[in-house]
Amino acid sequence: MPLITALEKQKRRPRFDLYLEGVFAFSLRPELVLASGLSVGAELPSDRQRWLHDEEQRLGAIEAALRLLAMSQRSEKELRDRLKKRGFRKAALEAAVTRVREMGYLDDAAFARFFVETRQASTPRSRRALTFELGRKGVDRELAASSVEEVSDADAAMQAAQRRLRSFSKLDRPAFTRRLGSFLASRGFGYGVTRLTIERCWAQCHADEDASYEDDEVALPVDDF
Repeated sequence: MPLITALEKQKRRPRFDLYLEGVFAFSLRPELVLASGLSVGAELPSDRQRWLHDEEQRLGAIEAALRLLAMSQRSEKELRDRLKKRGFRKAALEAAVTRVREMGYLDDAAFARFFVETRQASTPRSRRALTFELGRKGVDRELAASSVEEVSDADAAMQAAQRRLRSFSKLDRPAFTRRLGSFLASRGFGYGVTRLTIERCWAQCHADEDASYEDDEVALPVDDF
């Protein structure tokens, strides 16, 4: 049965390097070394080695998950993807997800509400576009749909358009229609909402002019969501 021949504290990280029979085996956090009662000269059977390694992975995954969630709210899928990318094995990853969910730090419903609120405050989009984005982040379809119920496409389109009016205001009517229509389509707004928003914005920019110009010959872009 292998013996622990050294427990060396790392200089730059809060870890101890464990050596078995003079050969480096793995690193452990101090609290795990203390809780396990490890000491130089003690025997360390293979099943105990596996447990220590798995426990180090589990604690490391929980620690990483908490750091990631402290930086930004994330969906469960996003958190899983980030932990997997960092090399944590499935058991440790699942343990971390379960733990942070129990702590109330991982909640797809809360994440979806936060995502919609911040998205609409910075770059307003259509309900359909928001639902699509939430789906890509792994949020359940029904949950995503319920999270955008209070979003008004008409209001969101107008809010989005207001941020581009200064750059479009000097354009003639066909160019104004094309440019603003393309912009709104890129945000997921449908034809009807886009056309109404263009009419409202054109009237706003040319309140002292005849705003009855018909632009039926100017095709609006078709959104691809």
